Amino acid sequence: MADILAAIEHEYRRYKRLAEGAFEQVTEAQLTQIPAADGNSIAILAWHLSGNLKSRFTDFLISDGEKPWRDRESEFVPREARRVELLAQWEAGWAVLFGTLAGLKDDSLDQRVTIRGEGLTVLQALLRSLAHASYHVGQIVLLAKSFRGESWHSLSIPRGGLRT
Repeated sequence: MADILAAIEHEYRRYKRLAEGAFEQVTEAQLTQIPAADGNSIAILAWHLSGNLKSRFTDFLISDGEKPWRDRESEFVPREARRVELLAQWEAGWAVLFGTLAGLKDDSLDQRVTIRGEGLTVLQALLRSLAHASYHVGQIVLLAKSFRGESWHSLSIPRGGLRT
């Protein structure tokens, strides 16, 4: 079972790095550029994913994953954010996730948690969150690639994975 937790953490780190590679390739103005009237900027997506990770993984095993202090709707408000602010927000969410993952044990995977009132096993909650993160990272990469055009540099992860 430890292999399952390690594989899940590896995938989270892979998606985190993919988004960070996209952040590195765009200008500060492009981080907050909204591609369409009803679209989201890279900054909005990063804010949302960070807010989601903080909410879901703060007191993960003992409280509902949708915290009363989270203002989800504000995550989607267009914002002017400097790169340093975006990265600080981004890192804060991932730090909560990785701190929680570090505390999980093999027998945690079958434990029950609650997200928005729905009961899930820890494994189900992790897989759901990983899918959510990969969805938004894909959006971030697509936006960055569209902004960069031909000057886009492929974001590949070495075969051996990321060193952490």
